[in-house]
Amino acid sequence: ETPVEPLVGFYKYKVGSLEVTAVYDGIWRKPHDPTFIKDVSVDDTKAALAKAGLTTDFMPIPLTVVVLKMNGRTIMMDAGSGVGQWQANATHLPANMKAAGIDYKAFDTVLISHFHPDHVWGLMEKGTNDPVFPNAELVVNATEYNWWTDPSRLAKLPEGRKPAGKRIAENFPKWKNWKLVDDGAEVVPGIRLMAAPGHTPGHSVYHVDAGAEQFLVSADTMYVPALLAPHPEWQGAYDQDGPMAIATRHRIIDQVIADNVRICGSHFPFPGTGSFVKDGNAYAFTPTQI
Repeated sequence: ETPVEPLVGFYKYKVGSLEVTAVYDGIWRKPHDPTFIKDVSVDDTKAALAKAGLTTDFMPIPLTVVVLKMNGRTIMMDAGSGVGQWQANATHLPANMKAAGIDYKAFDTVLISHFHPDHVWGLMEKGTNDPVFPNAELVVNATEYNWWTDPSRLAKLPEGRKPAGKRIAENFPKWKNWKLVDDGAEVVPGIRLMAAPGHTPGHSVYHVDAGAEQFLVSADTMYVPALLAPHPEWQGAYDQDGPMAIATRHRIIDQVIADNVRICGSHFPFPGTGSFVKDGNAYAFTPTQI
């Protein structure tokens, strides 16, 4: 059985000319819940975890943030969960950034995939909601920003999501450093945002041109690969539009395989990268071992 938490807090690797640093935020030891995957029993999700060599004591959802050094910029891909703002075991990002030699406050650019708490609470200080990165450019798909900051949406959110939706709608519009972009936009030289909707209305992935190689920061497209690689048709409770998320998952992963693109995902086992191959209508995922 693979250890639940890594022994190191960061891991550096190269993709083409690109220096990538995977920085570990922590893990959500999510209690098993029959609603986590629509119409799929806990026994079946446990069986998928066991087959992937993971614990079955709980649903392990690790969180890794990727930092890129590129063209003179230091770029953070999503902002992490914010210490003490998401899960008890996800508190490690600032210390691990420091250990990796990354000045947490010196980011030029933060590229956001979507507005779920584990990806954006790290933008806000706990308690005050003050911006953590007042001087960085915050890039997000305009569809995602407009959906979450529209006050009329709050009433339509499930009860459990309303506090998060309220926090976003009340705070994010106050900040002047947002850069709202559309599908296909080059957000910084060499990095393109690609809409990957379903998980949220404006969920996006980032395609990085690393010279001889390509790199895809896939966020929550393949949320927990132990479950969704062998069962890409499973709908996660956290996908706002399940059928759309399934179609997106197939489109993105098929493209990654066809083009031999290196992929990372927010909730892949640390260091958050690995490879997919086709397996009938599904996929086999091999996580990178360090």
